[in-house]
Amino acid sequence: MNRRIVNDITDFIFLEDRLEKADAIFVPGGSYPELPERAAELWKEGYAPYVVPSGRFSITRGEFAGVKSKAEKYGKKYATECEFYTDVLQINGVAPDCILQEAEAQFTAENARFTRKLLDAKGLCPGKAIICCKGFHSRRCLMYYQFSFPETEFMMAPVYVNVTRENWYRTAWGQEKVLGELTRLGTQFGPELKGFDRSSVDS
Repeated sequence: MNRRIVNDITDFIFLEDRLEKADAIFVPGGSYPELPERAAELWKEGYAPYVVPSGRFSITRGEFAGVKSKAEKYGKKYATECEFYTDVLQINGVAPDCILQEAEAQFTAENARFTRKLLDAKGLCPGKAIICCKGFHSRRCLMYYQFSFPETEFMMAPVYVNVTRENWYRTAWGQEKVLGELTRLGTQFGPELKGFDRSSVDS
């Protein structure tokens, strides 16, 4: 595979920012504890006062998929991704009253939209927020959260579970994950863009 193409795709898909103090840490749903573990570390380091786990379960599966790693530590039966993430956060030292739970989202766009709805109901509008997600999922997460929070400055704090910047193109599974994100970005960006305020881009 052409190295420039690999590098261009890698830089586009995998996002990571230098972190600053923020108003909230967002954790879109999934089955890996490494994401809420990273969020817990950031919370304990004082990067934000709130952590917002989001997720019910995959719309295609219809139930929580189960813990994908560290099952010996997080071996309970969980009804939702949010319940799982909340347990991981608390086990790793996050105070319960600093966890704002969103337990209905079933895909990435809903993670962002329902998180916005939750924070609006609580009168919270973050000026800055950190997103903890899988590394290969960071571009699409940023897209959806930015659509739902156009006034918020986002910083990406990715977690690398199996698929990394360095190895994604070396296996069929890694290629499927990363190139699948390119496909989803192409098909999902258009419908979202129709309702987007272009003045915020053109000005």
